[in-house]
Amino acid sequence: MDHFEQIRADGIEAYLDEHQNKELLRFITCGSVDDGKSTLIGRLLYDAKLIYEDQLEALEADSARVGTQGDKLDLALLVDGLAAEREQGITIDVAYRYFSTKARKFIVADTPGHEQYTRNMVTGASTAEAAIILLDARKGILTQTRRHTYICTLLGIRHLVLAVNKMDLVDYAEDVFLETEAAYKELAESLGASGVTCIPVSALDGENVTTQSAKMPWYKGKTLMRELETIPVDDLDPHKPFRMPVQWVNRPNSDFRGFSGFIAGGQVTVGDEITVAPAGTRSTVKSVFGAEGEVQSARAGQSVTVCLNDEIDASRGDILSNSVDPPKTADQFRTTIVWMHEDPMLPGRSYLMKIGTKTLSISVAEPKHKVNVNTFEELPAPTLELNDIGVCNVNLDQPIAFDPYVDNRQTGGFVIIDRVTNDTVGAGMLDFALWRSDNVKWQDLDVDKNARAAAKHQKPCVVWFTGLSGSGKSTIANVLETKLHAVGKHTYLLDGDNVRHGLNRDLGFTDADRVENIRRIAEVSKLMTDAGLIVMVSFISPFRSERRMAKEAMGEGEFIEVFVDTPLEVTESRDVKGLYAKARAGEIKNFTGIDSPYEAPVKPDVHVETVKCSIEDAADQIMAELRSRGRLE
Repeated sequence: MDHFEQIRADGIEAYLDEHQNKELLRFITCGSVDDGKSTLIGRLLYDAKLIYEDQLEALEADSARVGTQGDKLDLALLVDGLAAEREQGITIDVAYRYFSTKARKFIVADTPGHEQYTRNMVTGASTAEAAIILLDARKGILTQTRRHTYICTLLGIRHLVLAVNKMDLVDYAEDVFLETEAAYKELAESLGASGVTCIPVSALDGENVTTQSAKMPWYKGKTLMRELETIPVDDLDPHKPFRMPVQWVNRPNSDFRGFSGFIAGGQVTVGDEITVAPAGTRSTVKSVFGAEGEVQSARAGQSVTVCLNDEIDASRGDILSNSVDPPKTADQFRTTIVWMHEDPMLPGRSYLMKIGTKTLSISVAEPKHKVNVNTFEELPAPTLELNDIGVCNVNLDQPIAFDPYVDNRQTGGFVIIDRVTNDTVGAGMLDFALWRSDNVKWQDLDVDKNARAAAKHQKPCVVWFTGLSGSGKSTIANVLETKLHAVGKHTYLLDGDNVRHGLNRDLGFTDADRVENIRRIAEVSKLMTDAGLIVMVSFISPFRSERRMAKEAMGEGEFIEVFVDTPLEVTESRDVKGLYAKARAGEIKNFTGIDSPYEAPVKPDVHVETVKCSIEDAADQIMAELRSRGRLE
């Protein structure tokens, strides 16, 4: 019975009520190029009578215009929506389709087969509970099959269905299928996957897709559609620990205060004892409100508002959990990261991390190794490039409540965002907390920053000079320190060249080394302001992201960015050290302004144009800024 027959038989209200309460399965299709992923999804929709008349008319027109099946419908065109895909005959983006049967609802993501689109596959797989991995019966297991199986298991997909497609091209031979099935199950078991189901199909002709194939009487298992209808949805298991990241503190009036969010695991019932993580405060559930009003309980997959019996503190990003099995708390982790941007990951750079409903700062250490997703070999890597998968330690700027990704994908998975462009540059999985998260604590001291600054009769700050090599940063900083010293202020000047003789002598001039160079100096500057000093920092510091990181490490009003703006042709004409000449001759690589970029400040606190003023005037300009901020009092 199709949807329209069911509506005619039961009525629209009964149909909608049944449809609303159906279980939802998210799954992906993946495999090598031209294995028939799009055709298979099209066949599922077509045979299940889930294509509307206007879609069918468009499909008929498209099949006649750009189809590859002669006079037949080209079912792949139902999914291959991008013009570039239709022209090339491949899928390059993740195409999502929604459909339903009498048993359940589905969202399917048709993911790319090419290796260069690994990030697209990761996107589609990140929310899937099951995966259909296709392969051509004539070709058997290919490199792409291994790669996609690895990524599926890495991303926590527990239900793998191998669809051995194009059985019509091997005369529906049982021995071909059995040989492929045995080889694939061996591969899956080596990656820790169990319960793999293998189904012989012909997507083009519809054999074993929605109905049992008469051409393969030796196969006694389920059809592909029946397998999809009966796969358990693990994420909806009510017996898992309760987890609900708080999205919003719901307070429409003084008489109502609730915590709204999407339940990421388990279930919650009125009367349950609840822990708010990471704070650890406890209360009991007073009431639960769902889409239709007040309910007695709710489970994973539902968006609800939970009201507690006590006025405890919780905000966006915190996690409500059951008190018996609360999430762990840490700020340093071993992770697995998939890099998804053309610009490489720079170890030590401060990025943003979004996990659940919480956004915070993250820095990624140099990878322990990256994984060759074709051979599963672990390779050394100083950084991660586009589509690389690597194991890295990460540091957060505050503790978070979490579960390992293998236990809960919602509270253990995260994305990495560039602080300047807001691009999503990576996706990661929390493997486990590092031991130092629990064993290294901040030591409280009796004499603090305020006491040290008061003894010096000043307010500490960092004056951060940035500009091209030869712009005059160090000269201006030196004159400024002389002026401050003359009025009795306690100072220190951190100069880029001087620091590379000691603290940073191990660093080169690659982008990654430059990031680490500034990270270390920002930490030293923070310690010096804690000592009550006025610190001058004279570094090229070419990247906005690192300058922003340094600013955010300081207290309110303690960071003064000075842009020493000198045109490249002027700095190059000075060339006191002969560096520009060497860079032009190719003797120095990664030289800022020549073959390495400089990102000028957008809104510096002090803009010094050296072609328009003297060194003394520039120093006086900065002194005026310090006075206006009350830093010299």
